[in-house]
Amino acid sequence: MLLVHPRVWLLASILLLPQLVQAESNWPRWRGPHQNGHTTDRNIPTEWSTGTLTYKAPLPGIGQSTPVIWGDKVFLTTALDAGKQRVVFCADRNSGKILWQQVAWTGEPEKSHIMNGWASATCVTDGEMVYAFFGLGGLHAYTVDGKHVWSRDLGTFVSPWGVSACPILVDDLLIQNCDSEEDANICGINKKTGEVMWKTQRPNNRGWSTPTVVTVGDHQEAVVNGHSGVFAYEPKTGQQLWFCKSFNGRGEPTVTPAGDLLCVINGLSGDAYAIKPGGSGDVTASHMAWHTPRKTGRDCPSPIVIDDYMLVMDMKGVLTCYQPSTGKELWKERIGGNFSASPIAANGSAYFIDEAGTTYVIKPGEKMTIVATNKIEGAAGELFRASPTPSEGQLFLRSTTNLYVVGKRQK
Repeated sequence: MLLVHPRVWLLASILLLPQLVQAESNWPRWRGPHQNGHTTDRNIPTEWSTGTLTYKAPLPGIGQSTPVIWGDKVFLTTALDAGKQRVVFCADRNSGKILWQQVAWTGEPEKSHIMNGWASATCVTDGEMVYAFFGLGGLHAYTVDGKHVWSRDLGTFVSPWGVSACPILVDDLLIQNCDSEEDANICGINKKTGEVMWKTQRPNNRGWSTPTVVTVGDHQEAVVNGHSGVFAYEPKTGQQLWFCKSFNGRGEPTVTPAGDLLCVINGLSGDAYAIKPGGSGDVTASHMAWHTPRKTGRDCPSPIVIDDYMLVMDMKGVLTCYQPSTGKELWKERIGGNFSASPIAANGSAYFIDEAGTTYVIKPGEKMTIVATNKIEGAAGELFRASPTPSEGQLFLRSTTNLYVVGKRQK
C-alpha cells in the first residue's frame, strides 16, 4: 500500500484550499481549516500562565463550543437557564467584548449529560454567515454581524446525553450529523435558505461525531464516526458510499485524516485503527489498513497526527503514541488529569488542555517530550472542555464561563 506522509497531505490540503490558506489567521470550523487540528501559524506561544494572559473575558451562560474566528470576530454558543435558552454570540477578538448576542431558541430542554450540556457543538463560518447547532434547539444561520437569516428544526434528538456534532460547510451545503436513538440521520442543507436538500438515515444510536471531508480521486467523501462503525457519504447527495465496522462504539471522537488514511478511535475502550477511504459497501475487510489493541480508558479527544506519530489522550490522562502508517504502539505515558478537549498541533508540537485549565505542550518522537506545562487558575467549578483555537500568534482558550487569550496578536 502506498502511504502519503502526513506532511505531504498537509501541503496538498493547503494547495486544494486556497481560500482558507489566504485566511490562515481564520479558524472557521471544528478542528480548523485543515480538519485535523493543525495550524501553519509559526507564532503560537508555548508558555504562559494566569499572570501573562492577554485578557480574560467573562462569557454569558454555560457552554463548551470551541471558539471559531474570522477576522476580528469570535463566534461562540452558550445555554442560559439550564438549557431553556440557546444563544449564539460574537465577541471582539481584541478585547473579548460581546459585539452581539442572539437567542436562537427557547423551550423545555431535552436531557443532557453533566459532561455535555446544551451548547457544545462548535459553529462554522464562511466569513459572511455563521451557523450554530443545538440539537433539539435547531440549526440557525446569522450574518457575521448578527442578523438572523433562517432557522431549521432538525428533530427531537432522543438521547440521555445530548448532542455535540458540529455543522460543516461543503460548497453551498451545510452538513449536519443528527445521531439520535430515534430518527438518526445525516442531512445536507442549503446554507443560504435552510432548505433540507437531502437526508440519509443512520443507525439509531447516540453519537457526537463531526463529519470530516476528504478528497479521493475525483470525488469527495464526508466521513462520520458512529456507534457501530465509520460511515462515508457523498456530500452533494447524501448517498452512503461505504461502512467500516468499529470495535467498541460510542459515536465519537471525530475521525482524523493523516496521509491517505483516516485514523479512528472508538469512544469506549477498544482498538485504534485506520481506514483507507475510497471503498464501496462494507469495507471492513478490504480497507482497514491496521488495527491495534488499545487497553486504556474512555476516549473523548480526537487523535492528532504529527509527522509519523499519532497521539491519543484518553479521558484520564494516559497518552499513547502510535505510528499512523502501521498502528505500531511506540510508547505510553501517564500525564494525569481529566481530558475532554481535542488537541491542536503547532510547530511540530501537540497542545492538550485538561478540564482544570492546564495545557501540556508535547513534542512527539521516539519518546515523549513535555515542552511546557501551562496552568490557568480558573474559578471553582470552571471547566475547560473546548479545544484551543490558534490564530495570528494567539491561543483562545474557552472554559464553560470565560474566554482566555494568550500571546500577542501578529497579523
